[in-house]
Amino acid sequence: MILGIGTDLCNIDRVARTLDRFGDRFRNRVFTEIEQRKAERRRDVAGTYAKRWAAKEACSKALGTGLRMGIAWRDMAVSNLETGQPVMHVTGWAARRLREITPPGHEAIIHVTLTDDHPWAQAFVVIEARPRADDDGAP
Repeated sequence: MILGIGTDLCNIDRVARTLDRFGDRFRNRVFTEIEQRKAERRRDVAGTYAKRWAAKEACSKALGTGLRMGIAWRDMAVSNLETGQPVMHVTGWAARRLREITPPGHEAIIHVTLTDDHPWAQAFVVIEARPRADDDGAP
């Protein structure tokens, strides 16, 4: 069952200007260390940050809150599997909100996809609830 869907479109040039203007203050307020390390290794630093910004916005929308109700930017973080597939992790208030919207007997799975085509970065997030398997492996 789908618990929430969110999308966001972010202007890469706007993120580049914000990075130039606020630097570490912006990076440290919005992005985790892992996200920062990933972005700073990339050729398109601003594009990498913009995709992650869009993912955080999309995730907050999928959680049904937007960026309000106590959710913090760093409560949502994007990393990548070895295959390159992006993965959303939630902590703090975002994790509490996810538990609230997940029905009993289910586990929440957050699906995220990112794309960019300069000057735009876009993210989609779908939060799915799957029935938990019993100890014997039956759903």
